Amino acid sequence: MPEETKQEQAPQEELEELAELPEEETVEEIAVAKEEPEEAKAVEEEAKPKRKKKEEEIVEERFYTIPLQKALIRPPKKRAPRAMQLIKIFVTKHMKLEMKVSEEEEEAELPQLIISQEVNEKVWGRGIEKPPRKIKTRVTKDGDGNVTVYLVENQ
Repeated sequence: MPEETKQEQAPQEELEELAELPEEETVEEIAVAKEEPEEAKAVEEEAKPKRKKKEEEIVEERFYTIPLQKALIRPPKKRAPRAMQLIKIFVTKHMKLEMKVSEEEEEAELPQLIISQEVNEKVWGRGIEKPPRKIKTRVTKDGDGNVTVYLVENQ
């Protein structure tokens, strides 16, 4: 008998909780709120504005085919690192990225050159001795002057 009374009390407690709630909230909203933790809602809300910021920040976007044949002049064990250097030099030159610090701008942060993991994997994909002869990239510049190099999607 005591077990049955416990089962009967549980629905009564839920009814009392529902009676205490304001009329605006429905039973469905309460059930959804119990299923999803509040932390998950907070994470979802924070993630959405970040995506919009990335889209808004892009000031300039260009597509380049970067030649990497000069990397083959190096000894075999130094070709892929040289190819990465060539990518950095090419992007710095064509996106007008200044890395030098003037006396007035010492306090401000320097713009950064960021090479995505996809580009790195493409260059190193066949090993240190055989980097690709050229690579198609998408280069973006944001409002702060930071430049990011991505691999073209259809490659």
